Amino acid sequence: IACLLAILLSSATAFTQTLSGIVTEKASGKRLSGVSVQLAGSTMGTTTDSTGKFTLTVRTGRNRLRFSHTGYLNKDTVCTVTGTQTGYLQIILEEQREELDEVVIVSSSRTNSRIEDLPTKVEVLGAEEVQEENGIKPGNIASLLGDIAGIQIQQTNAATGNADMRIQGLQGKYTQILRDGIPLFGGYSGSFSILQIPPLDLQQIELVKGASSTLYGGGAIAGMVNLVSKKPKLGKPEKSFTINRSTLKENNLNLFLSGRNEQTGYTFFAGGTRQEAVDVNKDGFSDVPSVKSVLVHPRLFLYGGPTSTVILGYTLGYEDRNGGDMQVLDNKASAQHLFFIRNKSLRNTGDITWEKKLPSNAQFTLKASVSHFNRDVQTQLFGMRAGQLTWYTEAAYARKTERHNWVAGMNFNGDDFKRHLPDSSLIPDEQNRTVGLFAQDDWKWNDRFTLQSGLRIDLHDRYGTFVLPRLSLMYKMNPEITMRLGGGLGYKTPTLFNSEIDERDYRYLAGYALSVKAERSLGMNYDINYKKKWGEWELTLNQTFFYNQITAPL
Repeated sequence: IACLLAILLSSATAFTQTLSGIVTEKASGKRLSGVSVQLAGSTMGTTTDSTGKFTLTVRTGRNRLRFSHTGYLNKDTVCTVTGTQTGYLQIILEEQREELDEVVIVSSSRTNSRIEDLPTKVEVLGAEEVQEENGIKPGNIASLLGDIAGIQIQQTNAATGNADMRIQGLQGKYTQILRDGIPLFGGYSGSFSILQIPPLDLQQIELVKGASSTLYGGGAIAGMVNLVSKKPKLGKPEKSFTINRSTLKENNLNLFLSGRNEQTGYTFFAGGTRQEAVDVNKDGFSDVPSVKSVLVHPRLFLYGGPTSTVILGYTLGYEDRNGGDMQVLDNKASAQHLFFIRNKSLRNTGDITWEKKLPSNAQFTLKASVSHFNRDVQTQLFGMRAGQLTWYTEAAYARKTERHNWVAGMNFNGDDFKRHLPDSSLIPDEQNRTVGLFAQDDWKWNDRFTLQSGLRIDLHDRYGTFVLPRLSLMYKMNPEITMRLGGGLGYKTPTLFNSEIDERDYRYLAGYALSVKAERSLGMNYDINYKKKWGEWELTLNQTFFYNQITAPL
């Protein structure tokens, strides 16, 4: 496309002029914010604001501009500029349809960046993989996570079927699990976490390997998993229904609905699992526990035009998990057949998110979540009943410029653990409060080098102050080879509960010794990636090296 901006009024000695314009979408005509405008052959560029407008200083003469935006085809415009008056352009971008599945946006970065632009190592299981898993294992995502290199799903209790997700060799307690950027499980409420999330309710799963405490706080020593829920799409309602019966006597019934108009939208998930106890090897003990669970997750979306979104969510989760001696499970207990472990839990969670797009390609996000969890543990030796109240609030501001992509914010979170009598354990009640400040910047030196630097300061009411820096460098040697090198500090405050402890051993726990300190960590990662396409064929090779050091382990 060629455009002639003939300015005949003034001096021929001017060498630059201001060029402005507006970018709209072809299908709907709406103005597009965040469109990148780049002047070929130079480092000059800008982005459109919240109204779709841009302003750029260009040279007199012939200029080639490239307009690009996630989900749209790139558009090149050649303009011949003369004179000194301001020129004006109207650019129309067409939605990208055929290759849209190759554009992966990572919300865990807080800046909604493309996966290929991130200096940190991120694995993403997209909509296709999640949908496929729903047809294979609709009850939970444990086996799906086990397909990622560097992750092992390890069973920690044969009776209850509990499983631990180990990243780069470290136990599951060093991995932080998020739902839409909000911490989901931890402490007393952390058991059976990955066994209680069905895939039908998810859009994608993002996994960051290595020290990730800068943005999300302590606990992400080995890495972080962010479960991204589905969002309604304008003009594309969804109705999905899954019914499943496996040879291991697992029954699943899941339903997902979504819809949206200009002002409001909704998603609704409801699902249930009934798993019968199974003794696979015929030794008299359950290899697959009895499970009865229900999960309900509705979300309401309120749109204040193209720049503001409020999301209201609620989650109800109930589970009754029972394993042990098959005769006990069949209500035929005797003096020789007594062993069983039963966990009954009820979780209620409410959350709210406000996303506001601001001028100059910036965004403000406010999040809050409150969750109440009750868990009743019963064994042939003892029982305990307790509850945990957790909350999380966060405010963050992010902005993109030509060379920088940065985010800063603060959060406040805490939890209260209380025993419910009658309870035969010795575990004390406890409370934790943490205030965190964080900032991170992705600095793109040029097309090959990107440096990510971040710093977090957490103030914990019991264990003091933690300063957590992080650095990561990405080098694109050529279009096929990319290398990343990074490292950072982390920490984890002590907890009496993790999936490696047999519930029968809880009766030995009586609190913390005076010498117990928070665990501190140093993590470093290096990876090299090769990716090559030949038509419809693609070859991907990846090699990762990692080092983790934990001091004062509990």
